[in-house]
Amino acid sequence: MSDKTDTHTSSSAHPGGSGGNSMAFIVGGLVVAVAVIGFFLFTGASVDDGSSDVNINVEGAGQAMEDAAGAVEGVAGAVDDATSGN
Repeated sequence: MSDKTDTHTSSSAHPGGSGGNSMAFIVGGLVVAVAVIGFFLFTGASVDDGSSDVNINVEGAGQAMEDAAGAVEGVAGAVDDATSGN
């Protein structure tokens, strides 16, 4: 009787599937992020444009402001009376 031996070998240049493509994408993203951070750090670029003033105008709120001021004065008087014992 003759012995039959089958030998199968396979080799792949890229084991693990598409892991090389994913790794290249991640490394590329990190390189871009470091480049952007380096640009801002080394060029002295600033996100703040110097205009930190905020102006808010509310028209037609005159009576409401007067009523609120009166309420604050009333509360201040009540607190003063409570602390002085009157």
